[in-house]
Amino acid sequence: MKGILGRKVGMTQVFTKDGKLIPVTVVSCEPNVVMQVKTVETDGYNAIQLGVFDKKENRANKAEKGHAQKANTTPKRFLKEIRDAAGTYNVGDKVGVDIFEVGAVVDVTGTSKGKGTQGVIKRHNQSRGPMGHGSHYHRGPGSMGTMLPKRVLKGKKLPGHMGADTVTIQNLEIIEANVAENYILVSGNIPGAKNSLVYIREAVKNSRKEDPKEIILYEEETVVDAVEEVVETTEAVAETEEVKSETPEESK
Repeated sequence: MKGILGRKVGMTQVFTKDGKLIPVTVVSCEPNVVMQVKTVETDGYNAIQLGVFDKKENRANKAEKGHAQKANTTPKRFLKEIRDAAGTYNVGDKVGVDIFEVGAVVDVTGTSKGKGTQGVIKRHNQSRGPMGHGSHYHRGPGSMGTMLPKRVLKGKKLPGHMGADTVTIQNLEIIEANVAENYILVSGNIPGAKNSLVYIREAVKNSRKEDPKEIILYEEETVVDAVEEVVETTEAVAETEEVKSETPEESK
């Protein structure tokens, strides 16, 4: 099992060399630090604990500081345990975006946006009643149940708190894994608000073949490039003028 923690930055779109447009989500993944290595002998199972995003020293307690000191790093804000991690890791090692290849299929877990208290139409996708002709049923939850129990049965879909749940979207594709800038482009949308924590791991129910996409990369023109182009154009114009000035003399 391979996995990494990151932050959801937002969505954009990329084009492939085949002319297809792919909506992607940008996930910023700083190098995760291996905070702890668990084995069957010591803990009863194999796992590694990853930590990401530094935490202020004055907000970390003594136990957190001691735990981070063993990995020769600073206290981390988020910790995540990965069971049966692929490969061999030691305490203090770093896990980057290079663990995923382009075309790999992954599952992304995050916390969905909180919507507060919502009615049954938005929360459970129910239909409303007639809005006119003397109808007294519009956006209510409907019947509360039969007369015999004389109570609301368990599982009845009612208004209440919506969102802020742990949601996993399966079988998404890695479009790009940029090691230089520490970000991953994941196809489609993923749960969570901007700057929220997400967990990317290899898919557990994947049955399709990997199909890497070749995307078009754009390079921004810098000031140096613009100056070089102006100089080259000026030199070309000067050479042309010299040739024109020499031509009449040669004809005489």
